[in-house]
Amino acid sequence: MTFEIIVTLFLLAVIIGGLVFNLASADFLLFSGLVILVLSGVLPVKEALRGFSNPGVMTVALLFIVSAAIKNAGSLEFLAGRFLGLKSNRRFPSLLIRMMLPISALSAFINNTPIVVILTPVIKKWATQIGRSPSKFLIPLSYATVLGGTCTLIGTSTNLLAHGLFIENGMKGLSLFELAWVGVPCALTGLTYLTFFGNKLLPDRKDVQTHVEENPKEYVIGMKVAKRSALIGLSVSDAGLRNLQGVYLLDIEREGESIGPVSSKEVLKADDRLIFVGSPSAVVDLQEIPGLIPEAHDMFERDFARMSLHFVEVVISSSSPILGRTVKEGDFRKRYGAGVVAVHRNGERIVGKVGSIVLQSGDALLLFAGEGFIERWKDSQDFYLVSYLKNKPAELPHKAMTTMMVTGVMILAAAFGIYFPAIGLPAVSVLDVIMCAVVVLFVLKCISGREARQAIQWDILLVIAFSIGLSRAVQLSGVADGIGHFIKQHAGFLGPYGVLAVIYVVTLLMTEILTNNAAVALAFPIALATAVHLGVNPRPFLIAATMAASSGFASPLGYQTHLIVQGPGGYKFSDYVKIGLPLDLLIGLVAILVIPHHWSF
Repeated sequence: MTFEIIVTLFLLAVIIGGLVFNLASADFLLFSGLVILVLSGVLPVKEALRGFSNPGVMTVALLFIVSAAIKNAGSLEFLAGRFLGLKSNRRFPSLLIRMMLPISALSAFINNTPIVVILTPVIKKWATQIGRSPSKFLIPLSYATVLGGTCTLIGTSTNLLAHGLFIENGMKGLSLFELAWVGVPCALTGLTYLTFFGNKLLPDRKDVQTHVEENPKEYVIGMKVAKRSALIGLSVSDAGLRNLQGVYLLDIEREGESIGPVSSKEVLKADDRLIFVGSPSAVVDLQEIPGLIPEAHDMFERDFARMSLHFVEVVISSSSPILGRTVKEGDFRKRYGAGVVAVHRNGERIVGKVGSIVLQSGDALLLFAGEGFIERWKDSQDFYLVSYLKNKPAELPHKAMTTMMVTGVMILAAAFGIYFPAIGLPAVSVLDVIMCAVVVLFVLKCISGREARQAIQWDILLVIAFSIGLSRAVQLSGVADGIGHFIKQHAGFLGPYGVLAVIYVVTLLMTEILTNNAAVALAFPIALATAVHLGVNPRPFLIAATMAASSGFASPLGYQTHLIVQGPGGYKFSDYVKIGLPLDLLIGLVAILVIPHHWSF
């Protein structure tokens, strides 16, 4: 075993371990690995940075902008309102397929993350209106977007990364609908499975906000300013009641009247009843403040209705700057202008002082926020807003219609651009078409420069670029060739069909524990080397690796959208295993059977 192979394998083990145990972000781990590979002489600098010149990376960046234009125009909310309906007497399979089919079709052409972010609050509200639990629909929402994304080149960043790796290795890239030959059968199989087995397998569980609404006394704390308290005459800020950890001063009742929302300059008076919202464990801290005594507070309907107007539910994103820090260390209240009422993880509320909770990607936070919070943070990449946004347009506005028309033309041009020479026009690539679409969106003022910059998810772009560099290291160091030889020796007797299944399963396992982009980057050179050793056409093996990297359903880690719906749906890890593992097996079986029929060995 050579020095290059030893170093590469060791770094791969460290990177995989770091991703599994969430020791650092994916982009940081991949970048650190590339730096060590370059410094050790295993990988030339030019090869390490090769991903930044790959057309797939630029295509993903531009698609973020197109998706942002669609999101900002309100197009998705309009479409959702049209296809969902409010008939509560429909059978569950009918309701589910009514939701999933159009969403799958949309996600074949639009980045699935904004679809899930926008539609999560819409689906939650819809489910509540028809008397169903949102937890019956949010996992299917995420799964439907993933299934739809496997059908086209631009449906997911994973497919675009694979497209770039095809080109990097001197092969023909993927056309817009090439993956549809296997993606469509897999999507239809997955949607059918969810339609007929979803009601039985999906949990009937309450989300964060519903839990609060049904158990308000767990979150509301009443205190009273004693008659001879030293706090009398002090402002809320000077009394130290503005920056408490774990609780938020919601209201002051004085002589039977409410004076909330409370200003930091409000002066305290004797017998004021202070109403806090937050963690019950904070009662001890409040009792330690001299001059405050516990006061029983009856939660009248009007009180809670007023409080509910200020509740906002968010999900921590994988790129948030407060990941790995406690609520207190991240200075959440000062940074975002909102107090954290409760934190839910893996379907359960985390008990204890809110300020001491270390935040992780996918955590669902219930915030108590003032007016304007949603407007200020709706486009933030620190977290995903999953509270229902009010005052959505009832009719499709001009901007939304223009954006949809531009997107439709873009899809048609991307699909038929290779045939343009037949009518005397130069051939255009998918990247060419998307670049033109972005320029048109700017010219028509469907999106601004600031919105475009905010839309680009730099962490995902870096992961893709670094993954290409890591893929080159696996290839150039000899690791891929060695693994390919090993697979031939121990699985070659199964024939091309059997080896194809091995490649698919190995990639799927990596997808469930790593990011999908890292999985396809690692599996691609291994699949290529295996095909070379077998002396067969590598394309079916590479298509299998691409499909498997986009088809992780048995874990919330398998895809970013699974994490987004975990908190709002109140899902546990076991829920994904229960419904996702059979789906993994079904999709894998269909893919392994279909791929060789279109891409022959």
